[in-house]
Amino acid sequence: MSFTPAISNKAKKAIRATTRGWHLNRWSSLELEDIALSIDPVVRGWVNYYGAFYASKLRFIASNIDRHLVLWLMQKYKRLRARPRKAWEVLAAIRAERPTLFAHWQLI
Repeated sequence: MSFTPAISNKAKKAIRATTRGWHLNRWSSLELEDIALSIDPVVRGWVNYYGAFYASKLRFIASNIDRHLVLWLMQKYKRLRARPRKAWEVLAAIRAERPTLFAHWQLI
């Protein structure tokens, strides 16, 4: 029998519930920098706590938050409303331009 010090499924569910509870798509009055200032302390805490031994198991946090950021982009910008692929491209361009804006982007 062996032990792998990775994040548990219960903790993953709690993290997903927390990110879902933020309702980022409703924050359309804020700019991306404001969202980063709001959620980064929490995300950085998760990364520091759960990523100490098995950081690659935390990539689901990055993809989950990115999915919510795409929904935010689609809500904020009319030209992206019905174009999720274009919203993903815009998010990728922002990530390439400012890779340290969000704490979870440093996991990828």
